Amino acid sequence: MRRQRRTSGKYFLLTLFLGLYTTSGVHLAAQEDRPNIHVLVNMVQLNVAVTDSKGNYITGLRPQDFQVIEDGITEKLAVFAEGHESISLASGVPQSEAVPLVQIEAEKSSSGDTPQTLGSLVAGANVFVLFDTSNYMYRGFVFAQDAIADFVRSLETADKIAFYSYSRNLYRAAPLTADRSQILRAVRTTVAGDDAALYNTLLLTLKDAARYTGKKVVVVFSNGPDSISVVPPEDVAELAQSVGVSVYMISTQQAKLEPVSTAVFERMTAATGGKAYFAKTWRDEKKAFASIRDELGHLYSLNYYPQANPNRGWRTIKVSLVGDRLKKYQVRTRNGYRPRSGQVQNGVANAVELGSVP
Repeated sequence: MRRQRRTSGKYFLLTLFLGLYTTSGVHLAAQEDRPNIHVLVNMVQLNVAVTDSKGNYITGLRPQDFQVIEDGITEKLAVFAEGHESISLASGVPQSEAVPLVQIEAEKSSSGDTPQTLGSLVAGANVFVLFDTSNYMYRGFVFAQDAIADFVRSLETADKIAFYSYSRNLYRAAPLTADRSQILRAVRTTVAGDDAALYNTLLLTLKDAARYTGKKVVVVFSNGPDSISVVPPEDVAELAQSVGVSVYMISTQQAKLEPVSTAVFERMTAATGGKAYFAKTWRDEKKAFASIRDELGHLYSLNYYPQANPNRGWRTIKVSLVGDRLKKYQVRTRNGYRPRSGQVQNGVANAVELGSVP
């Protein structure tokens, strides 16, 4: 996706928007009972899909099969995982250094407040579902609810899910949780109405997802174009890339009829390593959600500490496979990021402010 130049004035307006934008619903749970961990966040986490020419996922790859290049500099992997397998350290990385950064949460052991060891952690995903409940959704609303409910039930037990809905405002119906029943209740209580502010609410959803480490994805169900957002989709896509969130978008044929929306959805998802789906029927909606579920179970997690790099702006990322037998496969991941400062505190990363520079 083409990136536009940013100005300090633009960052100010976006930051002001985030402070003033009105949201409703249940707020994310407080983290007071978590152990107090202070670790600088400088690890880059990539969600990587590897497929053959027919779209089948390639499994069984190891850290040495991947090469990661950032701004022309070859990076050394620190932490690696495939699908929902246990997280493993790449060679030469002390566990004490990696554990706080790859934990989805600073979980307590049975003895009290000691974080679990790396080997006991599972590489599940934090899945944020964003559901369009605008006036574009009057047709097929129940079918969309059914598709989302089936998706929630089908996810691996290692995954945690948050369910948000949007029209003019963002409604945080259910915070990130492993409790499927809580998510399903939230899905069933949604109602349709009002205008659609997709990019405004997706931006806020990404900021919530950025608070967590590990594998993070946002799955958007949108039935039509964005009619009232003040944030351009290019800025939303750049934030998703910079905080390491893959965006998947499922839309109905209604959005497909508008070439602009179609192109934006496809560019945004491709830039973040996700996918865009355009469903003609409710059966296609369920197939799209099933495809995303399968992908989450096959994503590789590649994590590395960037080498010294004076570039404080946009950094390009290229991931490739090593060896002649693997070069025939396709690799999909985000294509870059803008470094942003932050800390892991109480197990989650502090919210990232748009326009901040480390």
